[in-house]
Amino acid sequence: MRASNLQNVQRKGPMRSAFTLIELLLVMVIIAILAAIVVPKFTGRIEDSKIKAAKADISNLKTSLGLFEIDNGRFPTSAEGLGALISNPANLPNWHKVLDKTSVPVDPWGNPYIYRCPNSSGDSGAFDLLSTGPQGREGAEGNIKAD
Repeated sequence: MRASNLQNVQRKGPMRSAFTLIELLLVMVIIAILAAIVVPKFTGRIEDSKIKAAKADISNLKTSLGLFEIDNGRFPTSAEGLGALISNPANLPNWHKVLDKTSVPVDPWGNPYIYRCPNSSGDSGAFDLLSTGPQGREGAEGNIKAD
């Protein structure tokens, strides 16, 4: 009786314990097709989100510059730069820290924001504030400016 039980347990034909080369290649092709479809869609989104982040940073810096001007009666000079929002540049009596950071932020591409006062038109009551964008140089097509 025991011999008949063993015959029922034994399989006929070879045991299958691995994937074939064709099965592995098929899976790799499917993954490559999915990657070719999905990756380009996310690549554009990353660049869009960096642009939106730069615009938000510029808006926050613009607001902070307005608060600095209210406290001190002027905008920081180009020489004082955006650091004047974090530390008192010239021992101004009414100065208050208006930017809640330990250092001046950089744009999402790792470049410093460009600040000029007086602005490029020479108006001492106005400033230029911009990010050089993905190209990293002023005057390039992707520059992002304060409104």
